[in-house]
Amino acid sequence: MKLSAELIEKYNKPAPRYTSYPTVPGWENNVNSESWKDLVKKAFLQFGQKEGITLYIHLPFCESLCSYCGCNKRITKNHGVEIPYLDAVLAEWKMYLTLFGEKPKLSGVHLGGGTPTFFSPESLEYFLSEILENSIVMEDAEFSFEGHPNNTTFHHLKALNQLGFDRVSYGIQDFDLQVQKAIHRIQPFEKVVEATLNARNIGYHSINFDLIYGLPHQTKENLSETFEKVKILNPDRIAFYSYAHLPSAFPAQKSFEAFLPDEFEKRALYEFGREKLVEMGYEEIGMDHFAKPEDPLCEAKRNGTLHRNFMGYTTSPSKLLIGLGASSISEVYFGYAQNEKSIEEYKNQILEDGLAIQKGHKMTQEDIQVREIILDLICRQEAFIPAGIWEKLGSKQIFNLKEMEWEGLVKMDKELLEVTDLGMAVIRQVCKNLDLRLAQPGHENKIFSKAI
Repeated sequence: MKLSAELIEKYNKPAPRYTSYPTVPGWENNVNSESWKDLVKKAFLQFGQKEGITLYIHLPFCESLCSYCGCNKRITKNHGVEIPYLDAVLAEWKMYLTLFGEKPKLSGVHLGGGTPTFFSPESLEYFLSEILENSIVMEDAEFSFEGHPNNTTFHHLKALNQLGFDRVSYGIQDFDLQVQKAIHRIQPFEKVVEATLNARNIGYHSINFDLIYGLPHQTKENLSETFEKVKILNPDRIAFYSYAHLPSAFPAQKSFEAFLPDEFEKRALYEFGREKLVEMGYEEIGMDHFAKPEDPLCEAKRNGTLHRNFMGYTTSPSKLLIGLGASSISEVYFGYAQNEKSIEEYKNQILEDGLAIQKGHKMTQEDIQVREIILDLICRQEAFIPAGIWEKLGSKQIFNLKEMEWEGLVKMDKELLEVTDLGMAVIRQVCKNLDLRLAQPGHENKIFSKAI
């Protein structure tokens, strides 16, 4: 069953992606450097040694601008920036080590960007060796990185694998040349083949492809050709993301605005791609994500242990995600913090204070309850809604949920809310109707991408 044109038009309105709750625009910014240290120590004491910590490390440099991209990045061909930036990140890590007071257990490390493989294998070896030297790597830890097929060399893959990395995610987006030219992301199929085979030959256990639907000039015909090439390479996971069009925040997106599909064409592209992926043997995990049946993500979906954070869906139970580097976001159960986005300001603040917190949020008990509800809906398609939360929903939110029930998008039985398979297409809007922060006056005009 597919969304009707009426439902697409009705629900294709701006909504958060819910990689966190509250979402970043809803943070109270009531966290500073000192209070953040207290939250980190409290969370580490309660969860750190049992579940371990996950590190997200933001490496922001790229040699060229991909005009669709909404990430925090710096465009440069000057590789002299590598070591000074990495030294600043190591200084930040040392501050966290001081807060922990002991060697932390690592449940995972993820390198994101930017383009992590902008950095030379030697720079990454130097940097990661310092990180790992002061940590205890858990037996089932997952180490992953984002690679650009054009510059992820055999040496990169080998060096990172020797440090424990066995998962790589390649940013493909689309194989069609016209689409690639429009988004300024030219990468020949041969380079993707080379990067994929290199990873397999070295011993990587998981290869993910990032694909995007809703890009300029995309049609079912050329998207079909993209999936035929994906089928040949047979990655373990697929992230099939909705293109987020926010030209007010990312002006480069204006360059192809006239060639974007409309909302109905865009949804048709997703449905077409989803059918192709199911035919190829992938299972749908949730928002945008697919994996082979034997993949740990599918197993976690089946046994109810799937989790989601700023990095997407994960099997890691860790309640401590420490973000290192410019613009990185940390989540330590009791609160969130985001680093300064400016690379220069980030480095200056690290040198002065050891931390570079730009904004943050201290969780209330109500926030924690709502976060669990939203995570359950996104990861398990159902959630128990305590009476106290139902009572705080506005009349408009209740009306919207009842209307969604009538439309076959959700089912409500006393305090249990279930999202139907059809309703997963509008899961962001379902979550929005349970978002107590967004419903507050002054929050309704926050800038988000459209939900479908």
